[in-house]
Amino acid sequence: MKSPGYVYLMASQRNGTLYLGVTSNLVARAFQHRTGAIDGFSKRYGCTLLVWFEVHDDIQDARQREARLKKRKRDWKLELIERTNPQWKDLYDTLF
Repeated sequence: MKSPGYVYLMASQRNGTLYLGVTSNLVARAFQHRTGAIDGFSKRYGCTLLVWFEVHDDIQDARQREARLKKRKRDWKLELIERTNPQWKDLYDTLF
């Protein structure tokens, strides 16, 4: 049985530090980033704003998409965010 997956970008602020990740539970994972519950890159650099995400029917597809996005340059990722979230609003509340 397939499990859904999410590819997401967290940011420290508009045009700030970006963190790209993949998860099977976006609400829980975004909450961990927001609260600094897990040590690592996003906590160190204050990536607390969920600024972009994609939903995939299968977590494996999400992982493959994440791998492709990680190869992209920063400017491309900024354009990806701005296409759907030009104000860089925190999308966390839209998950509910």
